Amino acid sequence: MIYTVITFFCSLSLIYGQMKPQQLRKEILQSQQKPVTPPAKAAKKPKNNQPLPVGATVLKPANPLAIPNAKLVNIENSDVFSVDQMTRPDVQLLKGNVRFRHDNALLYCDSAYFNEKLNYFDAFSNVRIVQGDTLTAYGDFLNYDGNTKIARLRDNVRMINRNTTLTTDSMIYDRNLNLMYYYTGGKIVDGTNKLTSDWGEYSPATHKAVFRFNVKLVNPDFTMNSDTLIYNTTTKVADIVGKTHIVYKNETDIYSKRGWYNTATERMMLLDRSLVKHREGKSITGDTIFYDKKIKYGESYSNVMMIDTVQKSTLYGHYVSYDEIKKKGLATDSALLVDWSSKDTLYLSADTLKNKKDSIFNKVDAYKNVRVFRKDIQAMCDSLLYDSRDSILHLNGDPVLWAENNQLLGNKITAYTKNQKINRVHIEQSAISIQRDTLNYFNQLAGKEIIAHLDSGQVRRVNVNGNAETIYFVKDDKTREFIGVNKTISSFIAAHLYNKKIERVVLTKASSGTMYPLTEMGENDLYLRNFYWYEKERPMKYDDVFERFPRVERPKRPDSAKRPSFPDEAGAPSIPKSKNTGNQNTRDNNNMQNNNRFDGNNSVTGRPFNMQNIRQVVR
Repeated sequence: MIYTVITFFCSLSLIYGQMKPQQLRKEILQSQQKPVTPPAKAAKKPKNNQPLPVGATVLKPANPLAIPNAKLVNIENSDVFSVDQMTRPDVQLLKGNVRFRHDNALLYCDSAYFNEKLNYFDAFSNVRIVQGDTLTAYGDFLNYDGNTKIARLRDNVRMINRNTTLTTDSMIYDRNLNLMYYYTGGKIVDGTNKLTSDWGEYSPATHKAVFRFNVKLVNPDFTMNSDTLIYNTTTKVADIVGKTHIVYKNETDIYSKRGWYNTATERMMLLDRSLVKHREGKSITGDTIFYDKKIKYGESYSNVMMIDTVQKSTLYGHYVSYDEIKKKGLATDSALLVDWSSKDTLYLSADTLKNKKDSIFNKVDAYKNVRVFRKDIQAMCDSLLYDSRDSILHLNGDPVLWAENNQLLGNKITAYTKNQKINRVHIEQSAISIQRDTLNYFNQLAGKEIIAHLDSGQVRRVNVNGNAETIYFVKDDKTREFIGVNKTISSFIAAHLYNKKIERVVLTKASSGTMYPLTEMGENDLYLRNFYWYEKERPMKYDDVFERFPRVERPKRPDSAKRPSFPDEAGAPSIPKSKNTGNQNTRDNNNMQNNNRFDGNNSVTGRPFNMQNIRQVVR
């Protein structure tokens, strides 16, 4: 279990953070705020000035004298001027260096048919519209209506507005609304970005363009494909308002339906469950994602899900920040790690998960309400720390481990790893191992510290150092009924295991043990002093890792009066007398005293306590 947690954090490269939490979000939102200006009085828009759909019939203009505020188109120059009332009544034929003026716009062409009465003309060859000093439009053909101020350009159409160039085959320019439309495919280039679409709209006043259908934005660093996009040629900001796919240098894929992307600063805000996917197998999904591609730093908010398909793990949380360069990360607010790399899925939850990685080493920190669940093992502690520099995993703050009906406690648990495998577990300060035998009886093994040595994932030896004590509830071999309580004290206990079973137990010479009848035992006689059984705190299913319980100091039980006396090293063991309650109990107590001997190797030659006690507790 501990190794699974270590390997996930060692490999996870997405959860890195450098900036202060929520700093990027604040900066990006501030960059998009526009200065507040007093609302201007909206000008009345002329009616019926919307662009005509493709294939619509162009109607002849009305009499300009019947349209309020209509201005007449003036001829400023033409090399040849002629009129043919028989074939083209009311139409003037102009040839050579033709120039018209309408309001502040100049219109040029090689030849034109001008109907002065209806205030419109058709222009041919080398058509050019010049409006002010910032906008010029070109084409091979122009139909211009002076009453509605609508220009229809065809063939080789090109519009230049400052640093923006629009090219298409057909374009409508509404000079009243100062809007340009194309509907047969077009392209806008503003220097660094090239945008193409089937339909487009551009405003020279606001420099904002709207694209629909087969939209594609090409940048030297990325490509954006969408069905709808709004783009500002001045701010270089692309507003995502439809399904959009961004490919960044063939290393990152971004999917979003709503948000915006500043192509100049490479900062973005993505909404509505957007997805950022890296080609090496890592991806992040969130309700809101703020991402700075230049510094490779991001913040994600609400229902964040980070998946690593290589390490087969997923990280959840309502806030995640990460820095891909400095390889620092932070996950808070219901942070949950799910590791599905093995047969049984592991779930680890904490208030905060931190990660830092340099070129060689990893450092992981999970703190406040750390809880772990897997079918075969569960844990909780106040903080978890791992540093690959020394390959040591620390569980601090009243750590608790559960496995089946066993519970391990201590003030601190340390796991030592070698070659990416745990080879030693150290439980320090008030260490105790508890096994629940029945609803009310618990086998217990305690000492100042407990050290478990592992090889290939199996426990090979368990050492209990300092004030080692055991309590074991003995059953009759035939009836399987409880007949007494076996208590042992020693300065040191070593249990050697093979195939998860006790092979040999070693005690110091200064050891003592006694069997007590159950009928003589009071409430406090059944427990060691630092016994504490966590019942409701133990996570029994994966979503229990989000449960929160107030962590209080574990209470100490009163010392039991039924306790073997600790012998001195030079003398014989001193065993207190126990009241006889039957032949069986008397025989058990006598055997305890007669068999409490040690050979020269300090190995147990008698049975001072039931060997099954150690086997069950250690396992």
